[in-house]
This record gives sequence, structure tokens and C-alpha cells, in this order.
Amino acid sequence: MSTNKYIATPIRTKEILKKYHFTFKKSLGQNFLVDVNILNNIISHTGIDKEAGAIEVGPGIGALTEQLAIHADKVVAYEIDQRLLPILEDTLQDYDNVHVIHEDILKADVQEMINKQFKAEQPVHIVANLPYYITTPILMKLLRENLPISSLTVMIQKEVAERMAAKPNSKSYGSLTIAIQYYTDAEVVMHVPKSVFMPQPNVDSSILKLTRRKNPPVHVEDEDYFFPIVQACFAQRRKTLRNNLTSHFKGIYDKEEITTILDEINIDGTRRGESLTMEEFATLANTFYKRSK
Repeated sequence: MSTNKYIATPIRTKEILKKYHFTFKKSLGQNFLVDVNILNNIISHTGIDKEAGAIEVGPGIGALTEQLAIHADKVVAYEIDQRLLPILEDTLQDYDNVHVIHEDILKADVQEMINKQFKAEQPVHIVANLPYYITTPILMKLLRENLPISSLTVMIQKEVAERMAAKPNSKSYGSLTIAIQYYTDAEVVMHVPKSVFMPQPNVDSSILKLTRRKNPPVHVEDEDYFFPIVQACFAQRRKTLRNNLTSHFKGIYDKEEITTILDEINIDGTRRGESLTMEEFATLANTFYKRSK
């Protein structure tokens, strides 16, 4: 197929939108990619080949879906906007290895779908141009469900991508960094200019590649206890660790008790959350967890 025939060109995208009288819904954060080279560049970072399966979230009119269909064995795409279903049926009619599901990814049983749609032991990758307003809930759902996924390669807001891939002692480093890097190895692999979208978004985008870890990099006694403590340490970034933890444990431990506990594990209470490594957060959370038993 010549490049001009691909969905991801300004001319073809305009034709499709006009044919179906499609209007963008701001509430769904719809911005369609109109550059095939960018899409192929994204796919080259995913590790997808003809042996692999791909899951897409929010296919839109099928620009990325089409390129995934060319490169992968099978593609399953979740689309929440009912108006796009007949469009996708039309634009992807040449690809018999695409299955579109009309469902909200946040409510979907993705594990069950993987069991039904992909071969056993087949490497499966998630690739998506995620709406900016719902990036974090989608990623955290997909990561916490411990799905048999090799990687997630997502186009998201540049600033959020930088937060997810940040290192300690940087402005971008925070509780979101810890949450993402607990489950994955996170790397910003490319930046995407606003000009390749229709309509153009107000923010810059980046491609973040998240490679699943076989095991978390630290031992955590209880994840449901660990993550709230991490969030508490960043609750007010300018506050010291001791002050943030005092607020978090109000009515359980006073400031002196918290200082004693921090001294026991050799963490200076005057430090700020952004200076702690994941190992230190694990030690901190595990210590408080054991005391709560």
C-alpha cells in the first residue's frame, strides 16, 4: 500500500472525518496522529514483530491500529467512543488480524481477553496514544493487574512521561515515579511534536516505554501499605519527611516517635521525599508496617 493510502496522513484523515461527519470530543481527549513515519518509529521501539500480539487503547480512526496490524500477528483495540466503531470497521477492513472491542479499558477484564484472543506464551505488548486526562489510571490498572505483558509503549504528555521516568533528587521525581518504576523499567524513547496531530493538542507529547520487571526491584511487605506511605512523603513537597509522615500518622504516632523510627533505619527526618531512593521508601514502609501489626 502506498504511504498516501495510509490512514495517518492529513488528507486521508480529513476525508474520513468528513465522510462520517465526525467531530472531536474534548472530554475524550481525542487527537489523531497524521504522520506514518512517527507511527513506525513508535512501533520500532516496542519490539513488536509478526510473532507478537498487540493491545491498543483508544484506536480513534485506526491510524496506529493499521500500522500495528502490518507489523504484529494480531491486534486487539479497546475503543470507548461508539461513534468510531463504524469508522474503524471501514478503515480497517483490509486487515483481518484486528479485533475491536467497544469497552472502557478501566472496566475491562484484560486478562480474560488475552486468554481468548492471543496464543499461549505469545509475547503481548500494549501500545497506545493515551488521552492526557486519564493516563495514570489506565497505566496503574494495567500494571497492578499483573498481566502477562512484555511492555507498554505509550504516547503521553511530555511532562508526565518525564515524571514516570525520573530519577531521585529531580523536580519530576515523585510518588508516580515510584509507582511506575516499581513495576517497570521506564524510559522516554522519543518526543513527538504537536504538529503531527489533528487537532493539535496544547501540550507536547513523548513516547514512554515501560518494560515489565519479572520482580519488583525492592521487597515490600504490603503494596497497599507501601504506596500510600510513598504518596504521604510527597504530600507537601516542601515539607520534610518527618512533617509529612507526622501528618500521615496523625493520632497514631507523634513527631518524636516518628523521629525515633527514622533514626532506627538511618533515614534523616529533615530530608524531603524527592531525595529518597525506592530502597529507602521500601525500608520506611516495611518498618511502619511491621509496627502496625
